[in-house]
Amino acid sequence: MDRPREPLPTRVEATPPLPLAYHDALDAGLLALRLTLTDEARAAIDGHARLLLAWTNAINLTAIRDPAAVAVGHVVDSLSAAPTLRDRAVDRFIDLGSGGGYPGLPIAVVLPATRALLLEPIRKKARFLSTVASALGLEGSVEAAPVRAEALAADRRHRGRWPAVTGRAVARLGELIELAFPLLEPGGVLVAWKRGDLDAEWASGERALMALGGGEVERLPVTVPGLEGHCLVVATARGAAPAAYPRDPGLRRRRPW
Repeated sequence: MDRPREPLPTRVEATPPLPLAYHDALDAGLLALRLTLTDEARAAIDGHARLLLAWTNAINLTAIRDPAAVAVGHVVDSLSAAPTLRDRAVDRFIDLGSGGGYPGLPIAVVLPATRALLLEPIRKKARFLSTVASALGLEGSVEAAPVRAEALAADRRHRGRWPAVTGRAVARLGELIELAFPLLEPGGVLVAWKRGDLDAEWASGERALMALGGGEVERLPVTVPGLEGHCLVVATARGAAPAAYPRDPGLRRRRPW
């Protein structure tokens, strides 16, 4: 008979320490980004990575299992947006499709955010995010919700109320704009992580931008070793999104941007 699985850890102290290669990779990435972390922020980011690696075999939170690769491919990649959000004085944001907590958790720690709402419709992943927030002492500022952006946009407490929305490896640019803009206040920003050739996505993004109330969109290169070809797309909402958006997933599939 199969032995019952050991309970997944809910405290950072119950997980294996991170190897030196992780710390070296993260230090190099932070230097490239010109980011300095407080001791508390660094401990929280490292604790998140430890819990991610401890849980991922059970619920497949990430395909990246090497700690040094997690440092670059998840942590540093996530934090590449921190200067952009700080420049805009963002202290509240929604993270779409948070998965294992990147980019939402590191950004929440580093800003620091007064409120970060991590949307993850898969309940077991949302449970992981809640566990991490509790383990890191972030319950007062970070919340994980197993809901979709469409449902949140229908809630008057959230529609048009947020200064920023983030999205990493969630959807193509046009669809991301459709999901994010209804949640943004006028002047709010969507920050999307992208890489590779963006020409087709860029055209769809511009069409969505005009339909969702207009605004500006810019591409910011990420110049960090190990993240070649990565960029941030920052779309700024000009006004309120029409009530017809976001459309339901089936309609978005039938009529993509």
